[in-house]
Amino acid sequence: MSFGVILQQLGSGFLKTVLIFSVTLVLSLPLGWVVYFGRSSRNKIVSGLVIGFISIMSGTPLMLQLLLWYFGPFYLFRMNIGNYKFTALIIGFSLNYSAYFAEIYRSGVEAIDVGQYEAAQILGYSKLRTFVRIIFPQVMRIVMPAIGNEVITLVKDTSLAYSISYIEMFALAKQIAAKETTIIPFIVAGVFYYVFNYAVAKGITLTERKLAFY
Repeated sequence: MSFGVILQQLGSGFLKTVLIFSVTLVLSLPLGWVVYFGRSSRNKIVSGLVIGFISIMSGTPLMLQLLLWYFGPFYLFRMNIGNYKFTALIIGFSLNYSAYFAEIYRSGVEAIDVGQYEAAQILGYSKLRTFVRIIFPQVMRIVMPAIGNEVITLVKDTSLAYSISYIEMFALAKQIAAKETTIIPFIVAGVFYYVFNYAVAKGITLTERKLAFY
């Protein structure tokens, strides 16, 4: 197999890698806020359940979670999982990363001085308006480096999709390498991952600069 063919095949797999990354990020970032608010709830039952959820998501391997999300519906409900791989991946990745993002958000919110809440209350701001207009922008500035690290980790974690036989770039590289008995597919895949991570890191740096206003 020529280098051009290897590059073309891995390129198609790379698009699936980008899709997993993009959908996971779009879902997990806002879901992280939902998890954070649940964890901060004054209802002890709700906060206890959410704390347990975060503990499980952060205390067990992501690969194991993906396997459970994929095979669970079949073993529990005898569901046909033939076309379920991508859905299982997105559920697994999104829930896992939402737990991490929730803890990152919590660290950012707790870093805000309580005097800002008091000042907003004196000015007649509602709790919602205080959070949206004053707290949220500052929290995002504070937590952006930590979010950036998680986002970069997500780029690399997409390779775990191979654990449920979803054919993305890493799985394709393994298949081609085994078939052609060459290490070149792994090198090419490594370059793809590096360039992707570099672009993501640059995007995060630009976002940090824009948020520096706050």
